[in-house]
Amino acid sequence: MVSKEEKKKPTSPSIGAPKNFLIPLMLLHLREFHTHGYELMEKLTKFGIESLDHGNFYRLLRQLEKENLVTSVWDTSSGGPAKRIYSITEAGEKYLDMWAHSLSEYQKLLNQFFNLYNPFFSANTTNSKQKDEAAPKSASTRTNSASSKAKSQAASSKSKSTRKTKQSKSKE
Repeated sequence: MVSKEEKKKPTSPSIGAPKNFLIPLMLLHLREFHTHGYELMEKLTKFGIESLDHGNFYRLLRQLEKENLVTSVWDTSSGGPAKRIYSITEAGEKYLDMWAHSLSEYQKLLNQFFNLYNPFFSANTTNSKQKDEAAPKSASTRTNSASSKAKSQAASSKSKSTRKTKQSKSKE
């Protein structure tokens, strides 16, 4: 018989992005532009943060302001009610740099994990393929690459056939 507590337990882990990950994302967006809180929230939603509690979001902005990571000024230029415009501070930039470094180290661990988990999946290969596809290649580069590959395959085939011929002669 299964107890009520066991029924309530999820069958698979429900692991999401760390809550603190929202802070560097906010700072990253504020580094690019100065904006109202609502616009910042829209940018984060487009970035992939699916559910943001409005109250907690604004409390977090106020906390970041208390910690001197962001500043805000009142915008009264629009016809409606005054709104705060948020900007990143120098301390916020340093905090963001620290996060970027930490995430870079974490990404190395994730790459190692996936290399062990599925040796056919390589995050580094995927990244380099994306870079290769993004960078335009000249016709000569493509031709040289293709001819080098063809030469390599031909040499490999030739050495295999030479080995087979030597093996069959030694058996005679």
